[in-house]
Amino acid sequence: MSTTVKRYITKPLECWAKAKELRLEYYRQVSEAKSQGKLLVTGSGDSVVTLPAGLGDYVFFQGEPYGASIAMDPAFSEECCEAVEARGFARDLCAYMRNFWGSMFLNKYYFGGGGFPRPDFGLPGGFCDTHIKWYQVVCEYLGVPFFGIDIPVGVPGQNEEAKVAYLAAEMNEAIEWMKKLTGRDYDDQKLIEAARNEFKSSALWGEVLVCNQAIPAPLDQRQIFTLYILSLLRRQEKETVRFYEMLLDEVKDRVKEGIAALATERYRAMEDSQPPWYFLEIYKYLEKYGVVVVGSHYSFFLGGTLSRMADGSLGPPRTPDQLGWPMQTREEVLRALARWYIRKPTIQCFGLPEVKSRQMIELVKGWYIDGVIMHLNRGCEGTAMGQMENRLALLKAGIPLMTYEGNMADRREFDQVQTLKRIDAFMESQGLSMLEV
Repeated sequence: MSTTVKRYITKPLECWAKAKELRLEYYRQVSEAKSQGKLLVTGSGDSVVTLPAGLGDYVFFQGEPYGASIAMDPAFSEECCEAVEARGFARDLCAYMRNFWGSMFLNKYYFGGGGFPRPDFGLPGGFCDTHIKWYQVVCEYLGVPFFGIDIPVGVPGQNEEAKVAYLAAEMNEAIEWMKKLTGRDYDDQKLIEAARNEFKSSALWGEVLVCNQAIPAPLDQRQIFTLYILSLLRRQEKETVRFYEMLLDEVKDRVKEGIAALATERYRAMEDSQPPWYFLEIYKYLEKYGVVVVGSHYSFFLGGTLSRMADGSLGPPRTPDQLGWPMQTREEVLRALARWYIRKPTIQCFGLPEVKSRQMIELVKGWYIDGVIMHLNRGCEGTAMGQMENRLALLKAGIPLMTYEGNMADRREFDQVQTLKRIDAFMESQGLSMLEV
């Protein structure tokens, strides 16, 4: 077939610099929290990061994004992993966790140098099998208090009221624990404001993702990975809401004007889980074939974005305010938070391959995906669970699919040459050859 292709208009995102600034500012805040009189709390990215808001100024140091950042520096990542393995921990544990622990054991903070930040306490939320134990080890090693919140998983919609009551009670217990630990008063209105910011920033990000249904796609996966991280790191902040409002306006304009992330888009791909962070060049390689990766189950759902619309399609979630959920008291906002977390698609599919398969097929249809690229990721037990069942379900649905093996955050388990050969073979099976420069 011809190696020439139609070219779309493309240009850089105007808010790109702001996104990078907000991310780096967050990691600076982590290192400077104590000197500025702020509480430093640590936990997983899917912890209820809004809970400390009632105590006053704080920074929530999330482990997974930090572990992913370390993964982009293979030399330091390997040093971290070896420091963990030298202490007798297994190599097949979560790679994000090993990078985080290694940084702690080495007492090296990746952003700005200096020692590893010592939190005031740990407040992890746990739906993944590693999350609670991850921060138990951290807090025991650093000698700081720890409170784990169990986030219930299971069949979507089943026993939801019981799950909401259970999680809300845990969160209320955590608030009383934090008050006693810190000796601070707790302002429920600050909690309500932080929760509203979290709901709004997630919903706005969901609207941005829906814009990527457009052909050509206004954003690609590499851009999404930079943009989505704020819906995790700083989702409870007003500044994040303002950023996503600005981003949404710009992406809508890109759709209206036909501005593409990839000028030579001719094939739309989707991924399932985390990429090999140390080899994001994989997207550049795919672009040589005119392939744009418009997103993934991981990057679309991790921030809790996208929910089922009345017509059965996927769209941005409606916030509790839009749904009319009361949020005037602590009890009401905790129930709203509990219901919001329980309904997150990532949590709903954990341990249930059939749920994830259905979600992936819906993404393929809604975002006009031509083929799926599946990373058999040994670095994350959670996203790797049920991948073979997901693969079979997608193939049964008639969706072209390729797999490659690796590890999201440990380069020692990745074969770059073999991966590129698998991409070449898959592209050939799809009737694609490399484009002329």
